[in-house]
Amino acid sequence: MLTIHGVPLSVHTRKTIITAILKKIDYRFEVVIPVIPGNPPANWGTLSPTGLIPVLQDGDFTLADSTAICVYLDRKQPAPSILPDDIRESARVLWFDAYAGGTIYRHVVHPLFVQTIVAPNIRNVPTDRAVIDDIVNNVQPKIFGYLDSQITGKYLVGDRMTLADIAIVSNFIVYQYLGFGIDAGRYPKLANYLRGIIATEAFQRALADERPFVDQMGLTREFLAAA
Repeated sequence: MLTIHGVPLSVHTRKTIITAILKKIDYRFEVVIPVIPGNPPANWGTLSPTGLIPVLQDGDFTLADSTAICVYLDRKQPAPSILPDDIRESARVLWFDAYAGGTIYRHVVHPLFVQTIVAPNIRNVPTDRAVIDDIVNNVQPKIFGYLDSQITGKYLVGDRMTLADIAIVSNFIVYQYLGFGIDAGRYPKLANYLRGIIATEAFQRALADERPFVDQMGLTREFLAAA
């Protein structure tokens, strides 16, 4: 049985967990809480050269990067595949995965998490409302508008769940955990898409498993009632 090291709330950890669940791959989850305040376990430098989560251990094989882990799991258990055979669809899946980590996470989810959770609870400094307001009013509209324009069906690419859906929706789960909502009037396709993906069996199982951690942190789960 392979082991996934990470934090349940992490968008990147969730990517690997949902991929394993979707493929019915047995795994053991090892919570690495010390990564958050910057005090990792003694062997963390060996497991994760970057110091980041998640990390996969499969026997004597170790891999530290969420996308690399998901691709590894896809090759380990080919069905159902999270990467389409079609060259263009596969490329679009990888694009959305990169957009999730490089744009949504970096410019929206991570800074909001820092301001609402890390600053007041870990760094003991006040939340900077100006930063939050700038993200909500100036940064996220372009991102949400782009995603809304790309949705033509239940899934972002093709007719089944792919890494694109797993990566994008994992980010929006944390976004909503923090108490931020999706304006369905302004982004109707995005709001409907998120509800549909969150309602899938793989996401529901992952969200149920991470609920104790979410409740402990006092985050909101109200948005899940609509899924």
